[in-house]
Amino acid sequence: MKLERTLVLIKPDGVKRGLIGPIMERYERAGLKVIAMKMVTASRDQAMSHYPVNEEHMQLMGEKSLKTYVEYGLDPIEYIGTNNPLEIGKMIREWNSEYLSSGPVVAIVLEGIHAISNVRLLTGNTLPTFALPGTIRGDFSIDSPALANSRKRAVINLIHASGEPEEAEREINHWFTSDEIHTYKRSDEDVMF
Repeated sequence: MKLERTLVLIKPDGVKRGLIGPIMERYERAGLKVIAMKMVTASRDQAMSHYPVNEEHMQLMGEKSLKTYVEYGLDPIEYIGTNNPLEIGKMIREWNSEYLSSGPVVAIVLEGIHAISNVRLLTGNTLPTFALPGTIRGDFSIDSPALANSRKRAVINLIHASGEPEEAEREINHWFTSDEIHTYKRSDEDVMF
């Protein structure tokens, strides 16, 4: 079995809407263990450095965004002044950083069997409009990339959840020091695993 750690950020919209408890309940009910948690208002620099500076990553974000424009029959040049995927990806990184630093976030490290994939399944599609009912985003959010892009802002999607082990490790180290992460045994671990 693969015991993993992953980072979850309840973003400013989740905090402002009073969804910290309901979101945390979903993860804990599934058997994931909270080993670190704090509320913090990220500085603009801390938010910017949360997101990769990798051009390949930004290019992919831009390409996904361009697909959305095509799907909804929108002209990206009209809305954001470019159809260059890398430039769009850089804009999205800026919008995401602005959103993440717009209010308090709750940073959480969860531990469990296949924690990264399980958290992402429970959280739902990054784009709430495509998140299935029963997932956190599917139950609590309906924002779409078309609306976000037309307003030149991030997709308001409640949560960030690490996508792979290397990303999780980098993000955990970005938000927490080693002495803020705890080790203990949940009372139900022997029954569940």
